[in-house]
Amino acid sequence: MSRVQVYTSPSCGYCVAAKSFLSSRDIAYEVIDISGDRQLALEMVQRSGRTSVPQIFIDDQHIGGFDDLRRFDREGALMPLLANREGSSG
Repeated sequence: MSRVQVYTSPSCGYCVAAKSFLSSRDIAYEVIDISGDRQLALEMVQRSGRTSVPQIFIDDQHIGGFDDLRRFDREGALMPLLANREGSSG
């Protein structure tokens, strides 16, 4: 099964929107709250190259932020990406 990770902070509206979007699609995800944790924030920047939240990963593939997540979905790429990874071991 795919591992979906969302780097987030509590005061971020786009983070709330991304988590709501994933929940509405019954996609399980792990929240990584970077607020007050410099190490997690640095990890997010190293993985994504970005400093803003949310930053979303499916397995080790960087999806981007909320707008990117929505674009993946609109283009029909989100669910196949999740489905293609369900059978992989990792």
